[in-house]
Amino acid sequence: MASSSVTAATPRVFPEGQRPDDSRLAPQKDLNGYFPFEVPATRKEWEVRKRELKQRILVSTGLWPMPQRTPMKPVIFGKVTRPGFTVEKVYFESVPGHFVTGLLFRPAGKTSGGKHPAVLCPHGHGGRLQDYGAGAMDALIKSGGEKFRKSGRFPKLARCATLARMGCVTFIFDMEGYADAQQIGMGVAHRLQKQRPHMNSPRGWGFISTQAELRLQSIMGLQTWNSIRCLDFLSGLPDVDPKRIGVTGGSGGGTQTILLCAIDPRPVVAFPNGMVSTSMQGGCTCENCCLLRIGTGNVELAALFAPKPQGMTAANDWTKEMMTKGYPELRKLYGLYGKRDHVLCRSLIRFPHNYNYVSRGIMYNLFNRHLGLGLDEPVVETDYEPLTAEEYTVWGKDHPAPPGGESHEKTVTGFLSKQSQAQLASLVPRQREDMTLYQGIVGGAIKTIIGRGLPRANQIDRTKVVKHDRGDYLEFADILRLKPHGEALPVVSFFPSKAAYNGMAVVWVDGRGKAGLFGEDGRPIPAIQKLLDGGAAVLGADLLYQGEFQADGKPLTVTPKVGNNREFAAYTFGYNHSVFASRVHDILTLLAFVKGHEEDKAGSVALVGTGGAGPLVATARVLVQDLVDKAVVATGGFRFVNVGNYRDPGFLPGAVKYGDLPGMLSLAAPLPLFLAGEKGQVPELVQATYAAMKRPKYVVSQTGSESAAVLKAVPWLLGQ
Repeated sequence: MASSSVTAATPRVFPEGQRPDDSRLAPQKDLNGYFPFEVPATRKEWEVRKRELKQRILVSTGLWPMPQRTPMKPVIFGKVTRPGFTVEKVYFESVPGHFVTGLLFRPAGKTSGGKHPAVLCPHGHGGRLQDYGAGAMDALIKSGGEKFRKSGRFPKLARCATLARMGCVTFIFDMEGYADAQQIGMGVAHRLQKQRPHMNSPRGWGFISTQAELRLQSIMGLQTWNSIRCLDFLSGLPDVDPKRIGVTGGSGGGTQTILLCAIDPRPVVAFPNGMVSTSMQGGCTCENCCLLRIGTGNVELAALFAPKPQGMTAANDWTKEMMTKGYPELRKLYGLYGKRDHVLCRSLIRFPHNYNYVSRGIMYNLFNRHLGLGLDEPVVETDYEPLTAEEYTVWGKDHPAPPGGESHEKTVTGFLSKQSQAQLASLVPRQREDMTLYQGIVGGAIKTIIGRGLPRANQIDRTKVVKHDRGDYLEFADILRLKPHGEALPVVSFFPSKAAYNGMAVVWVDGRGKAGLFGEDGRPIPAIQKLLDGGAAVLGADLLYQGEFQADGKPLTVTPKVGNNREFAAYTFGYNHSVFASRVHDILTLLAFVKGHEEDKAGSVALVGTGGAGPLVATARVLVQDLVDKAVVATGGFRFVNVGNYRDPGFLPGAVKYGDLPGMLSLAAPLPLFLAGEKGQVPELVQATYAAMKRPKYVVSQTGSESAAVLKAVPWLLGQ
């Protein structure tokens, strides 16, 4: 996509040498920022916010729409017995050829109640087989963090053993790269430092690549899907009551617990330990994905489980302020449902980051009450003989480990992409009635990806800078400020004075910023001059990092990122809008201003994108629909799939997943659309939506150079 430069012929709005006073020029937010939770005033407001956030999680993790479930083919074997419980090895396919591995703990013997409740235990970065080591146990026992030298050495398995003894069928499964889950290794899933150019081709790509981000494929998304399939597995066991399921994990497992319980209705109680915080949000690549925490954080995401009961602890880590920052807000939120006592947080800041004996005890009592176990409290963890390596290792001679590595990684991403493409292809409308669902799924995804709608006119302040009478038109320079976001745009506009104003306002967006509206002589380019001669008003601006936003006046080629040195898109775009999305926001500000402008109020609004800004305009139109009566999109043949680097200004997470640029354009139906840069062709997907809406002639595609095509668009815009 083309970007901006300031020429001598382009008028300045801000004083020479001064950049716009725009909040987006400040350092970007990262995972170590501050993430307060502002509780809505009413339950009704929260329910609206809840739907938005749930959709954000689903979109960001690649689960919108929810993928079709494939056969799991579960295998359970290798039972061993300990007093009060049994342990079996498990593996199944979350997607074809990709295996989830873990251990299934069951209560020993039969109970009079028939089926058992179940608990899913995602683990954190200590791994399923976390081992403190014999040498650490004296200090842990002395501190009170653990009680038993044997079982306490393996804290995650101790949790599962106790839950099974309490009467719960409990499944602990491996994160990618841990224990038996080696098809995607630790070095990729959790420790990747640099992008892998050989794993970033549209013909085949791996995770943590630009191609994966363009399809919203991430390790976090894969692990969230694995968690959903784990619930499928547990719910399908003959000895499990699927209406009594709990989920608990600590640290990275706490992150997984938060997300799973936010989007899956089956859990009835949760204990996301060590990650509900207004501070650090999760440092691993497996705990981050593009789009997830833009405008939100872990406390608010945990609140999505309300009013179901959940608990957590505060430790001497990033959760240490939970009792005053986070927990009061959760109680207030639960209070909207009259269930303030359904959320608890206990201060254990005498301990470092943990899911230790004391924390586990708090969880046992919570699960005892809300899974209907009927045990006397406090529930007390007891010792047992730890499992041997032979007893806890899933793969072996009779059950050989499946193949993995980069070829497998490409197979998984390829399968997920083909599955998603097939799902979305099935949604392409064939008749008018189908468009509602298509708009809801694909259009809904784009709304989440961009993250904003049209501002209200009263949220925009106009500062008049200068007005010039050019004889046949008036030229204005203004500053538009979007007050709620602290954003400021340098704007130029032209109003006809020779021709009578026809009531049409044209928002003209160019990849060079407002410089693209002017010729070398300082007058409007021919197409804009023709619009003025026809009685239309025209407005344009420097969008973010165009024109006056650039101190050196040069086009932006590499977008800013947060300070983390690891080359991972989500460390930046999991917390901040992409430059592409921010520029779409600017277009929305321009449109809102034009529509709400009381002087010379527009009767109709047109939107034009040239010089590389066509994709921005196509995307903005998705979010405003009927406000824009006509649109001219000069695509330049652009496709998101050809964006090779996540720091390219044209990068937009998820854009390829939802149909690439044709997907954006297809959502314009049935409103009039003029295309340039497509060699006179209308993309097949765009044809389909316009045909379904019985308006196939409302979309036209012009051949020839962009400048010539745009000139031909002028009479089309003016209705001549």
